[in-house]
Amino acid sequence: MIKLVNVHKSFANQTVLNGLNLSIPAGKTTAVIGPSGEGKSVMLKHMIGLLEPDQGDVFVDDRSIVGLRRSQLNTVREKFAMVFQNAALFDSMTVYENVAFPLEEKTNLGPDEVRVRVATALQEVGLRNVDHKYPDELSGGMKKRVGLARALLLEPCIVLFDEPTTGLDPVIRRSIHQLIKETQQKFGFTAVIVSHDIPDIFEVAHYVAMLYHGEILQFGTPEEIQASEHPVVRQFISGSLDGPINSGVV
Repeated sequence: MIKLVNVHKSFANQTVLNGLNLSIPAGKTTAVIGPSGEGKSVMLKHMIGLLEPDQGDVFVDDRSIVGLRRSQLNTVREKFAMVFQNAALFDSMTVYENVAFPLEEKTNLGPDEVRVRVATALQEVGLRNVDHKYPDELSGGMKKRVGLARALLLEPCIVLFDEPTTGLDPVIRRSIHQLIKETQQKFGFTAVIVSHDIPDIFEVAHYVAMLYHGEILQFGTPEEIQASEHPVVRQFISGSLDGPINSGVV
């Protein structure tokens, strides 16, 4: 569904992506893990065309998106939805208005149909009787659910999750992971999750990619990654303080 080929990206004198190669399987959940500051969010922005590589190419559904005109890129982006770590809700809007926003902006549905679609989307993520509330009246976990409901409303082919469980306690974090897993299974979208949640993410993902020093160090099933003999992968998933990550050696 998504393929990054030899992608390089630098900002000023800092190299962030250094010949990154990654193929995202269609209809599956791929988690991208790795230490902070390694370019995971930058990689997501390349997938949706918010950034262009200095070198290399990005394909979505076998079509290169590098160099597309804005109108062409917007057509490609209709395949996508994105769930941000802070849920990115509009504080001045109610839950209902937040979730209804993409329908009102991008479709010609009438008010009654919008109301039904919003109610269904909120039920899908386990929320009821919150339509009238504002974001500051919600818990962190509820905000994440509202963000997911809004993302799924237009039935995207691809959903990008940028650290969707940041700031949540372990119980709520696990419930959000379970919700992502259940909705992906139900709707069959291609999911890419940037996450630091080890080992929880291994229960959610079909595949895991380890990003380190701007490259994909290893790609495989959760079982393959957990059994990896690579010292960087082993240190990261074990949380050890001793190893190549802290020393800067690959």
